[in-house]
Amino acid sequence: MKRCTAINSLLLIRGIMTRPTRIVRTRTQGRWSELPQREGKLLPRVRRALRARHYSPRTEQAYLGWIKRFVKFHGMRHPVEMGPEEIERFLSSLAEDQGVAAATQNQAASALLFLYREVLGHEMTRADAVVRAKTPRRLPVVLTRDEIKAVIRQLKGTSQLVGLLLYGSGLRLLECLRLRIKDLDLDRGEIRVRRGKGARDRVTMLPAAVKAPLSEHLERVREQHERDLGRGRGAVELPGALRLKYPAASRDWKWQWVFPATRSYRDESSGERRRRHLHPSGIQRAVTQAVRRAGIVKHASCHTFRHSFATHLLEDGYDIRTVQELLGHRDVRTTMIYTHVLNRGGLGVKSPVDSL
Repeated sequence: MKRCTAINSLLLIRGIMTRPTRIVRTRTQGRWSELPQREGKLLPRVRRALRARHYSPRTEQAYLGWIKRFVKFHGMRHPVEMGPEEIERFLSSLAEDQGVAAATQNQAASALLFLYREVLGHEMTRADAVVRAKTPRRLPVVLTRDEIKAVIRQLKGTSQLVGLLLYGSGLRLLECLRLRIKDLDLDRGEIRVRRGKGARDRVTMLPAAVKAPLSEHLERVREQHERDLGRGRGAVELPGALRLKYPAASRDWKWQWVFPATRSYRDESSGERRRRHLHPSGIQRAVTQAVRRAGIVKHASCHTFRHSFATHLLEDGYDIRTVQELLGHRDVRTTMIYTHVLNRGGLGVKSPVDSL
């Protein structure tokens, strides 16, 4: 009997079975309260709620993953039958048994709070579930200018161009790979970042040294796009409902990716042959190998280019507010962390041992 119940719960979580609407009585803070369980499959409901609130695809994937892990941790019990005690037990296990970072634990807490408040309709506060883990403040890894040159030299082709943009424009890796042709303004030397972290747009610089290799790259991309159009392909995914509003825009040159993938795929909903942008893992692997070949022992990654961009601008005397705008930070205190890793110190302090 218990096995049948577990199997049914598993099928329900995976979105195979449905459960009829009923009222479940739960005990919260010493009082019984009625919690309605709505019709429908759980994970599709969570997905619809996330998309209705315009959460990013990466957040959607992470939240669904944490909800699955939460259910499996409690023996495939349905979340409507659990509450704050089960949430706290799960989050504590992440920290004590698995040793996850504070940021990971906080992400799991956010996913479960979203599930109970926005999907299941439970009026649960953060204090009901768990005390938020305190995320330690860590200084970013920064490469010197000579180290940046050494790494860039070890990169080849498209990976080198991406590395130049990461360092020269302060872009995050996904921001760079998601650039479309229309986001580049070669004449003004600007890059428009659409829906960056926090779904915010911003304008950053396009380095003059990158214009020539970028123009050559775009010529090759255009030739590939024209070949795709000749074969009845050449479409890309469009944001939101633009595909319905502008049916031909998916094949328009200005909407193409600056860094398209080498292979196309067939979209299940429309049947179109499309191209995605380059996958981040390829660039990450190339940068890791370049850092190793350059003989650099620092734990550097693609994001290290962005840290180095900000630090070197501050070293050159640029205003911290300007750097904040280029990076897209909401709070200047986030940008101020780079004052702690300047070669000359945050206040230009000279060590007394240098005077001996």
